[in-house]
Amino acid sequence: MTLALIRGRRGLAVGLILLAVALALPYLVYPVFAIQLISFALVAVSFDLLLGFTGLLSFGHAMFWGSAGYVATILIARAGWTSFPAVLLAGVAFALVLSVLVGYIAVRRSGIYFAMVTLGIAQIVYFMAYQFSGLTGGENGTQIATRGSLFGLSLDNVLGLSLENDRVFYYLALAIVVLGVLFAIRVVNSPFGAVLAAMRENEQRARSIGYDTNRFKLAAFVMSGTLAGVAGALYAIGNRLSGLDGVDWHTSGKIVMMTILGGIGTIFGPIVGAGLFESLEFYVSKTVIGDKTNLVMGLIFAVIILVARRGIVGEILHRLFTPRRILVEDEEHPDRLVVEQAPGTV
Repeated sequence: MTLALIRGRRGLAVGLILLAVALALPYLVYPVFAIQLISFALVAVSFDLLLGFTGLLSFGHAMFWGSAGYVATILIARAGWTSFPAVLLAGVAFALVLSVLVGYIAVRRSGIYFAMVTLGIAQIVYFMAYQFSGLTGGENGTQIATRGSLFGLSLDNVLGLSLENDRVFYYLALAIVVLGVLFAIRVVNSPFGAVLAAMRENEQRARSIGYDTNRFKLAAFVMSGTLAGVAGALYAIGNRLSGLDGVDWHTSGKIVMMTILGGIGTIFGPIVGAGLFESLEFYVSKTVIGDKTNLVMGLIFAVIILVARRGIVGEILHRLFTPRRILVEDEEHPDRLVVEQAPGTV
């Protein structure tokens, strides 16, 4: 059902609606906050690729998000790099290499053991960022005065594409995020994605018919970690800051909650979940109960999960597009009942 939604007209419609909202977003909210929203949307999609379509629960996804942000900002602040594409690619490359190393260790375990391995390594990354304060800035983080240039400072100014303009940077980041989401959709709808789905349902059976499941899990883990690195680098450059919160386990928890909130295994669900989670956290903190933001967020999260256990988008898809079955009398054998699709359902 979910993959049919992504492939078909319904998926196209949902995607176009989300894109229309994204295009209008920097005129509806503060542009820097809009950058944060789409960055978290991409990292949530990357996590869904791992959890929803591969069945691997990672408690350390923030290490890719935060480390890519650190690399990008350190290169600008300390190495003097001014090319945005080069800085972004360097951060993503670091996340890719890190995901290969972590994945090689972690995919040999499954279930809670896999989750604990990723959490343990993520904590190592956190303490390294804290200890090497001369490089990372420690508790103060790494601040940058510029986001760099796209084609060169003078050419950017001529073209009106200065990345110091928040809306210009937002639309550049949005284009990258859209490409990342399209990549995730292509992966899950490919033969490779079909193998991941088979592994998620029954890894032993997939292994018995000849698939090297560890290799497939590693590939999925690397793709997920690299996409998270893209999102993290965009977030750090957009905010002109990378800090310890980027590699903290609380951020990994936020990513998990965003994905579950929107709907695991839906691709579009985590985008909605990320937007809702970040918006609630941001606006609740501005109210008179701002000091109780975590309590309010926890209650809202609990209520939504109790009411919509498949997540917001997952529950909507289930209710709208899952055929409802009813018992009716068999015309040829009136004493028997048969199951048929209810009228008016799809």
